[in-house]
Amino acid sequence: RIRHASPTAMEAPRTVDEVYGNFNARRAGLIKALTSDVERFYAQCDPDKENLCLYGNPDGTWEVQLPAEEVPPELPEPALGINFARDGMQRKDWLALVAVHSDAWLMAVAFYYGAKFDASKRSSLFALINGVPTVYETLSAADGKGAGAGKSGGKNGGSDVGAGGNGAKGAGKGGAKRQKPDPTDAQGFKKPSTGFILQVDEPLDALKNAQIELFWPDDNLWYRAEVISLNERNRTAKVLYATSDVETLDLDELIREGHVNVRRET
Repeated sequence: RIRHASPTAMEAPRTVDEVYGNFNARRAGLIKALTSDVERFYAQCDPDKENLCLYGNPDGTWEVQLPAEEVPPELPEPALGINFARDGMQRKDWLALVAVHSDAWLMAVAFYYGAKFDASKRSSLFALINGVPTVYETLSAADGKGAGAGKSGGKNGGSDVGAGGNGAKGAGKGGAKRQKPDPTDAQGFKKPSTGFILQVDEPLDALKNAQIELFWPDDNLWYRAEVISLNERNRTAKVLYATSDVETLDLDELIREGHVNVRRET
């Protein structure tokens, strides 16, 4: 099952022009999803569903689907779990984040096909690609928006939208900033702030849009973060650190170990 393939059988592109044509058609589908078809795209990205991906197809269409089941996949896969952050971010920021990762995926697919090209052909391919606006640039122009999407990063290793680093428990990748964090919150604290340690038997409602602190055993410190998306069914939460890193947390383990402090607003 190849979810990112065209509905009709297509041979893999072999020449620079064919790879560029494939790139441009997929790009057109992604732009359509994020602009003219944005309401339908937004509705399909239900945060209560499983990890979803946005695919641009080589016939110029788009689709929101689960990732390919092949391991390894036949082609590079788009960012996984774009639906989880939908309701926890401002709509424009979320769309911008999807656009940035869509651009990265388009480049990955194009250079997957062009991996056997020599240096001259790869340079020609990049020149063609670089001659058209990115998905993000097109979306920004449509919105009249000049600011860039948030930096990817993530204190912790794992999988989500963005790139991970190392540190505490949980899976994390980068994302877009919902609001500008207080730089002083980026440092760790030896003791949690005034609030309450979330208990296993307590509902997760307290985490909705909450300001929290997470304990990192490796550092023996508490780090402040904001919950930007909560999936109660999967018992996961996406949080934004003051460093602008975004991380998706498996709540059960953290709560069981007493590592989640819900700060009381002052």
